[in-house]
Amino acid sequence: MNVFLELIRYKNCGMAGLAGVIGAAIAFSAAPGDILLMPLVFIAVFLITGAGNAINDYFDAGIDAVNRPDRPIPSGRLKKGSAYKLSILLFASGILTAYFIGTAPFIIASFNSLLLYFYAFSLKRKVFVGNLSVSYLTGSTFLFGGAAYGKGIEATYVLFFLSMLATLAREIVKAIEDIEGDKKDGAVTLPIRIGERPSAYIASGVGMLAVLLSPVPFIWGLFSTGYLIVVGIADIIFLYAVFLILKKNPSASSKYFKVAMFIALVAFIAGSFLR
Repeated sequence: MNVFLELIRYKNCGMAGLAGVIGAAIAFSAAPGDILLMPLVFIAVFLITGAGNAINDYFDAGIDAVNRPDRPIPSGRLKKGSAYKLSILLFASGILTAYFIGTAPFIIASFNSLLLYFYAFSLKRKVFVGNLSVSYLTGSTFLFGGAAYGKGIEATYVLFFLSMLATLAREIVKAIEDIEGDKKDGAVTLPIRIGERPSAYIASGVGMLAVLLSPVPFIWGLFSTGYLIVVGIADIIFLYAVFLILKKNPSASSKYFKVAMFIALVAFIAGSFLR
């Protein structure tokens, strides 16, 4: 695999871009506009997500040397300076693309780019603030897509909130998983501050809330029955991830949270496009 594609985590970028398109499609159905904006939404989200991943690896080289020594920078396959330059180029390209979509997407893209930079620089090392930042950023991909179609953005609010909850649960689990490396780097994460067990309870509670609220988009008429069927599968996996974190297995729990979030994204696709 090309080291630059590995650096930006291109699969995650693609998923984020798809989430943006889903938000755009839902907004389009509520307030139709230029359908050709959707490819631009995908490109902008892909680029800015990739930039965020690259700048995160730049600032996290020390932590990754402990937690993920196989990543491009700690493994010696890529220089830190190259990762930094690439991230700035991607940020600029993503913001420029958003400019051609509209004023609201441009503002969201600019704000999110700044937040991604400062998250990597310092926010991720602060108790709970880093977790909330990532949760907002993940959910905001739906808002960004919705913003391409003016008032249609209102239809994406519930997806924004559900995505935030699911991401927040996984972020706390990841912090539990990475506690050793974070301690060595001087980070003060939630598990370091209050302990692994209390953090696991919080992650479980947030994950359970996401499961309980998952039928809301169907109840509100945003999605078809296809959403309800697929999201039911995601909910089962979410519950298993919760079970694993309560059984003190953060590594496996994090993986299953990720799988569940991917299936939830498929549910959003099924609900919005298979009417």
